[in-house]
Amino acid sequence: MREIIFDLSISAEEYLKVYRGEVREVMAISRDGLRVRFPAGILQRFVTRNGVQGSFAVLIDDENRFQGIRLL
Repeated sequence: MREIIFDLSISAEEYLKVYRGEVREVMAISRDGLRVRFPAGILQRFVTRNGVQGSFAVLIDDENRFQGIRLL
C-alpha cells in the first residue's frame, strides 16, 4: 500500500454539485506531481460551511484501489 498526499480547496458552492449529482469525481494533483482522481463522496465527512479545505492523504492498495483517506 502507498499514500498519496495532495492539497484541496473546494468551495461550498462547488461541492454542492456533488449533492445535485452534477459531479461524481474529484481530480487533484499530488504533491509529487501525480494526477489523482477519486469519487467525490469520500470527502463528505470533511465538508464544512466553507467547503473542503486542507491537505489529505489517500491510501491505495497495490492495484490502485482506494483504501482510505485522512486529513493531515
